[in-house]
Order: sequence, then structure tokens, then C-alpha cells
Amino acid sequence: MQPTTVTDLPALLGGDALAGADRPLLTYCDDATGERTELTAAELGGLAARTAALLREDCGLDTGSRVAVLLPPHWQTAAVLLGAWSIGAAVSFRPWATAGLAPVGVGENDPLDVLFVSRKRMDSWLEQVPQARHRFVLGLAPGGAPLDEVPDGYRDFVAEAGRHPASLPAYGSIGSTDAASPDGTTYRQWGGLAQGVADQLGLRAGDKLLVDVAKHEQPVMWLLTPLAAGATVVLCANLDRDNLEARIAAEGITRVI
Repeated sequence: MQPTTVTDLPALLGGDALAGADRPLLTYCDDATGERTELTAAELGGLAARTAALLREDCGLDTGSRVAVLLPPHWQTAAVLLGAWSIGAAVSFRPWATAGLAPVGVGENDPLDVLFVSRKRMDSWLEQVPQARHRFVLGLAPGGAPLDEVPDGYRDFVAEAGRHPASLPAYGSIGSTDAASPDGTTYRQWGGLAQGVADQLGLRAGDKLLVDVAKHEQPVMWLLTPLAAGATVVLCANLDRDNLEARIAAEGITRVI
């Protein structure tokens, strides 16, 4: 059964991406490791529902709670973002550490409610990782395997989210004017931006978008825009451009960015 919590976000964005629960929605490929993970809308919705339950039940989050996501484009990142938004959290996802900037709406003495960070980024950024009441680390391993060793002060997202069911009752409707990020940007504004990008790309329902994650780290490009358009997406890490044409043909790609 498709979680009802996740359907609010595509509705606010103006798309219908989760309507066909059994069709592929997101595919993640890593040409360096050979990983290929394909998720249907129902599978991604289930992962997002587990995230929502983790945030709501374990962390006590509610509408307006502030969540930061220091994760690269990845199928687990999509689940984290959709899960946080499905409970009405205000999510910061700007890759601020690479730009030497603080996350939007977060000050040195103003800790977050929840932080999600990859093990690789945590090790690289050290003191730049902001404080939060609850901190989760992701190894982003093929197959979604949990970490062998969890750093002090963190919890393993995969292990913790896996304790929750993949289908939940709705927590309540999210208003289009509610803040979707800590700087006050609303769901309607993010949806309008995503739809504008989709129009610029000529992206329509039924299209399949290939995204080079090295060029497009912002979720508005690889997640929100396809959702708004009702398109599916193939995320490619360490993209082998020598084999790009073959991948386009094999995956049935209609747009590339």
C-alpha cells in the first residue's frame, strides 16, 4: 500500500509522480562501483514513510521542525527529503560546506532539530558539520547496507529507519504556504521553481531524465523538477561519458542534464 504521507508533496508541486505506484520512478547508477538501484514509486514512498516515522515518532518532530540534509544525490537522499517534507519539516539542503557557507536559517548558536550526513562528508568537513539535537549518518552503501561502525554522537539512519513500517496514516495535510525550508521558502514557491525548470528543459509527464550528479547536486534539479513534471529520473554518479549513448538507449532516456 502506498503511504499517504508522501502523496502530499507531489500534489503541492503540481505533479502526479506517485500516481503509478508500481512504475519505476528513480534509478541510481554508479559507474565506479557498478551499483544500479531501481525504485518504484511505491518503494520510494515506503522508504520515505519510514523516514517520516523516524522523525515524528523517535525525534518528536512536527510541522516547522528544521532538518538539514548533507547528502549527495542518491536514492536514499530522495527518501530522506520526501520523508522530512511529508511531515511538514523545513529542510535545508544547500551544499553549504563546499561553498564555505552556513546552512540557510541556521546560526552557530542555533542548532538544528535533525541532521542527516553521509559518512564521507562528515569525515571530510569535520568542524563544518552543524550541531543538531538528533544526528544520523548514512554510508550510502550499495543495497542500502547499514554501517559497520557508527561514529560517536550519531545514529545509523538505515538501522533506525528500518525499525518503522513502510506504510503510515497521514499526519495531516501540508499547506502550500507552509515553509519547506528554514529560510521561509514555501512548498508553493519550490513547486513553482521546479515547474519552471521543467518547462525550461521541456520536461513532460512520461519523460525519463538522466542527471549527471556531479553537475547537479541541488535536489530541485534531480528530485523536485522530475516530480513536478511527472517524469522519472536516472541519477548517474561517476558518469562514464564514453558509454553515455549506450546508457541513453538502454534506459530509454528522453532528456539529459
